[in-house]
Amino acid sequence: MSLAYLPSPSQGVWHLGPFPIRAYALCILVGIVVAVLITQRRWVARSGRAEDVLDVAAWAVPFGIIGGRLYHVITDPQLYFAPGRNPVAALYIWQGGLGIWGAVALGAVGTWIGCRRRGISLAAFAGAVAPGLVLAQAIGRWGNYFNQELFGGPTNLPWALLIDPGNRPETTPDISLYHPTFLYESLWCVGVFFLLIWAEKRFRLTGGRLFALYIAAYTLGRAWIESLRVDDVNHILGLRLNVWTSIIVFLTAVSFLIATRRPGQPGPDAPAPAADEKPHQRKRSRPQPLAARARGGRPYLPGPRD
Repeated sequence: MSLAYLPSPSQGVWHLGPFPIRAYALCILVGIVVAVLITQRRWVARSGRAEDVLDVAAWAVPFGIIGGRLYHVITDPQLYFAPGRNPVAALYIWQGGLGIWGAVALGAVGTWIGCRRRGISLAAFAGAVAPGLVLAQAIGRWGNYFNQELFGGPTNLPWALLIDPGNRPETTPDISLYHPTFLYESLWCVGVFFLLIWAEKRFRLTGGRLFALYIAAYTLGRAWIESLRVDDVNHILGLRLNVWTSIIVFLTAVSFLIATRRPGQPGPDAPAPAADEKPHQRKRSRPQPLAARARGGRPYLPGPRD
């Protein structure tokens, strides 16, 4: 065993009388609260109302949780419906198992319903929610740490994660140290959060384009992190299903960013406008034909000295 490693928590459930307090659920709830608070601040800064965010979240959060669970169960049915398994366990959300793609997809439906009821722009709201959403993912991943699940393959790196014997893969029961993929993804999501804040100011990304950047940046990291994991999932052509999903979603997001880039939009090296410069104050110089220049009411034609 390596001399340096990350210990796993001794328990992931505490009891308050007859009521269990699960760390996985707490991580999800804290992530939701953080996402709502950040989105409220960003939405109010865009002349929105704080109550808009709460009303939309009332639709988006339940839809997202249901979508995340459905995606997990549909893509890994053998965990619940194989011989000897308990199909009712598919309803046990508190034990872990929420697929981010189902959460985003069905959560988007809930967001659309909430935005429609409040009469606000879905694209504008998507841009406001993107940074908070990815930070919520960073927090939620720590639920996997408490459950000792979704870790990577064996490793002797100094930050390897110690896994208890009862949670180790059947193929490597004698190996105790594994890649802490929950930590990799959590740190990646924090990096994406700062990327979105920076890109929004640097390139003036708004609305759906900022949300597309979030999707592209997240899937770029999720693809390689997913490839490290050793939990039992379905494979297609030798790759884990979620790796294929990440690739497809990444290409879709990048295509959207390219397709919606306006010709006059600044590129990576274009300077940002001055802070006190108003949009209507920016002068646009258009070349005028020589025939349009007049001297004394007659068209001006260049002479030898010109």
